[in-house]
Amino acid sequence: MTDEGVRCMLMRGGTSKGAYFLAGDLPADPGERDGLLLRVLGSPDPRQIDGIGGAHPLTSKVAVVSAGADPSADVDYLFLQVAVDEPVVSARQNCGNILAGVGPFAVERGLVEPGGDRTDVRIRLVNTGGFATASFPTPGGRVDYRGGTAISGVPGTAAAVVLGFEDTAGSATGGLLPTGRVLDVIDGVEVTCVDNGMPVVVAAAQDLGITGYEPHEELARDAALLDRIQSLRLQAGELMGLGDVSAASVPKTTLVAPPRDGGVLCTRTFIPVRPHAAIGVLGAISVVTAALLPGGVAGRHARLPGGGRFDVEHPTGGGRFDVEHPTVGGRFDVEHPTGGGRFDVEHPTVGGRFDVEHPTGHLEVEVELDLSTDPPTAVRAANVRTARKLFDGTVYPREGNP
Repeated sequence: MTDEGVRCMLMRGGTSKGAYFLAGDLPADPGERDGLLLRVLGSPDPRQIDGIGGAHPLTSKVAVVSAGADPSADVDYLFLQVAVDEPVVSARQNCGNILAGVGPFAVERGLVEPGGDRTDVRIRLVNTGGFATASFPTPGGRVDYRGGTAISGVPGTAAAVVLGFEDTAGSATGGLLPTGRVLDVIDGVEVTCVDNGMPVVVAAAQDLGITGYEPHEELARDAALLDRIQSLRLQAGELMGLGDVSAASVPKTTLVAPPRDGGVLCTRTFIPVRPHAAIGVLGAISVVTAALLPGGVAGRHARLPGGGRFDVEHPTGGGRFDVEHPTVGGRFDVEHPTGGGRFDVEHPTVGGRFDVEHPTGHLEVEVELDLSTDPPTAVRAANVRTARKLFDGTVYPREGNP
């Protein structure tokens, strides 16, 4: 297999880049597979000079795709994060960016027949057991990567890939609130630990001595900050039931600040301690989820949409009233227009489309939660990404051990 090379497609998925393989083209044994992938990507080496990795966690990723083992899925997708400077391959998380290329890749490889002008591919996320549906253009029975959709962090435009997620809550930890609480304190810092597609530790940027508006390059030079981030995530990993995460890429850490460019939050994310130039899709979904949870850290800094009309029952009747509220969800005092007095109103289902600010632009995600349950229930999540085939051919791994 290695002497003749391995069939591989390099793709940009969202703001990441990765090597896409059919499962049948890789060794069935996970240890052998991971060893091969380390040599293909060029790890461990800070430059990944002898492989196709891009010397950054965002460009050192792998998608392994096969026909769906579950009859309700068209394909199975296993995401693997290949460490850059360590001989480590991790399957402990999903990647929503690389997911954007899975549907097109499945059509390109003949795993899924194109469905007219647009094709929907239902994908089982092997890492966590969840499902997602990718919808993308296939005019004339061929994937068309050209289009007018722009996403922050990617030059130019491409065709939209619409991703709808299912069963995102507890993706790696088993629960939306892995610690059982909306608020925890680690190293004297209040945090919200949440897992709605990606385990994330959310803290206020100001509580770690920064504004939250610094360029990611500046944060990368702040050794003291990175040490504090590592301490937060190591302890949070234990609290979230992930165990020792010293060699893992999760949980991520996101520091939040009030928005300053029309979004709901400004974010600075670390993977796991290296500052992210943007924010991952599933990470953004988890951060927005944290902002929607009453009593959490993120909600204090978020600028969430407010207002609406609600049915309100009161001691002498009922009716529909306009309600002004500063955040989405929770309980609200409502002044009854004709009878006086104030009443509590529950708004159990909250959500919508949210614009998350990050160092290089914006990312929009859709999140809906049901706050009437304890803990809250993740109802749905969605996002629009783009993807593009960069090359399709044969990759030749270096010889020897990683």
